Amino acid sequence: MTDLIWTRPDAPRATLLLAHGAGAPMDSAFMNRIADGLAERGLSVARFEFGYMAKRRTTGKKYPPPKAEKLSGEFRAAIETALAAPERVGPLVVGGKSMGGRVAAITAGEALDPAIVGVACLGYPFHGPGRPEEIRLEPLQKGLLPILIVQGERDEFGSRAEVETADVGTRARFVWIEDGSHDFGPRGSSPATLKGNVAAACDAVAAFALAFAAPIEAD
Repeated sequence: MTDLIWTRPDAPRATLLLAHGAGAPMDSAFMNRIADGLAERGLSVARFEFGYMAKRRTTGKKYPPPKAEKLSGEFRAAIETALAAPERVGPLVVGGKSMGGRVAAITAGEALDPAIVGVACLGYPFHGPGRPEEIRLEPLQKGLLPILIVQGERDEFGSRAEVETADVGTRARFVWIEDGSHDFGPRGSSPATLKGNVAAACDAVAAFALAFAAPIEAD
């Protein structure tokens, strides 16, 4: 696991620990947009890389990701680092993009520190592209914390038509991104825009996390 990189507003009220997806690093365009958008909405955002991705960065070789279940230990280590960091403020939500969100959900299937209040999955990989029969529901069904799934309506890893009625358990809920792909981008013919879709995703995650934060005191 790499060191955490932080994106913070002046006065954060909650913290999100954000893991990357299987194929792109913690500072990809998607991760940068999400971190910046959430900081604008009052969250302190910590990002980290799993070991295989960190090795790609240092060696230039394309190491494949392990199975998601094998990354839970690294996610737990990142949680411990985030909990101890001075940049961490308020309740902590764990989550990630695609595979990172799945690992967060797997990790939240076991008891965690009481400061951790929820899981945010950005483009949950319900199945591989073109393999809807391989649907992955167990991490959602067995989660011990509230789970927010922010999903593009036409995500190739689980579209709205495919998974809206799936049994995701009692703790998970969906927010759908208009005409969004796995990276939330709409088609060119759509009235939706990438900027608007990223903003909608950030609105949803911020509202989810800040619901656990202490209310702002009136002057």
